[in-house]
Amino acid sequence: MLKFDCVSKQFRSIKAVDELSFEVNSGSVVGLLGPNGAGKSTAMRILLGLSAASSGKVSLLGHEPGSPGFAEAIKRTGSHIERPALYERATARQNLEIHGAAFGIGSKDQRITTTLETIGLSGRSGDKVKNFSLGMRQRMSLGVAILHDPELVVLDEPTNGLDPSGVIEIREVIRSLPARGMTCLVSSHVLGEIEKTVDDVVIIRDGRLVAEGPIGQIVGAGSGSLLVRLPQGSGAAAAEALSAAGLKGTRDDDIIRVDAQGKPGSAIAEILASARIYPDELRAEGANLEDVFINLTSGEPANER
Repeated sequence: MLKFDCVSKQFRSIKAVDELSFEVNSGSVVGLLGPNGAGKSTAMRILLGLSAASSGKVSLLGHEPGSPGFAEAIKRTGSHIERPALYERATARQNLEIHGAAFGIGSKDQRITTTLETIGLSGRSGDKVKNFSLGMRQRMSLGVAILHDPELVVLDEPTNGLDPSGVIEIREVIRSLPARGMTCLVSSHVLGEIEKTVDDVVIIRDGRLVAEGPIGQIVGAGSGSLLVRLPQGSGAAAAEALSAAGLKGTRDDDIIRVDAQGKPGSAIAEILASARIYPDELRAEGANLEDVFINLTSGEPANER
């Protein structure tokens, strides 16, 4: 559906995107993640032809920016980038009618009513957008993006300004897109929500790719910690035995979190048993997306993009 091949974008002395390569396959929801200034919005703007790459190749639905078929590819794409592009003095329904007209969607088309229901604004369809909150504008922008049933939907921070219930509703909408024949690329800072929403992740830092793949695989690769709960008073001796075996960990009284370095729990139990220490509990602690994200992107702050 889209492909970046060694794409770079230079702004004077700053490389906002630095030899970035990744792909998004049909029928998936992919999260584009990175700290502030990582180059996420710049990458999305390049993809949609809103900004030109300094080098490398971008393909959108099989067409490169500037090629004869790129304009048609844009018509087959829906997007929400930065501020929602809405008509302030028009109502919610009128906004969808205006945007729909560009795709041959008439004002009586059922898709307008269905979209208002999907984004949770059917009860406010007659209200002018100028009176909408940020969260309602975000909903409207998502509605504009999906109204014409695009093949690809590109969303930059779609849950910004939404309350918790609104975030859940938008998550459900995004998760429903593949079943409706749409592929989605979405960026967000709400990592816990992204973890529940996407199939794959692309993580970038300073414009460069640092991780890409199925979210289960990426998060699973960040795990490997074992929690060991010990009999009272044996924490120090256990920590010493593990250290002697070359294993590092953090101790909180009689609880130790061990970097198992790929060793199974039975191996940790054997090390402790050799020191006549028998744990009350020993279990794997899985990482979450936030843990992996911080580990991959920590360091000096990146330049603002």
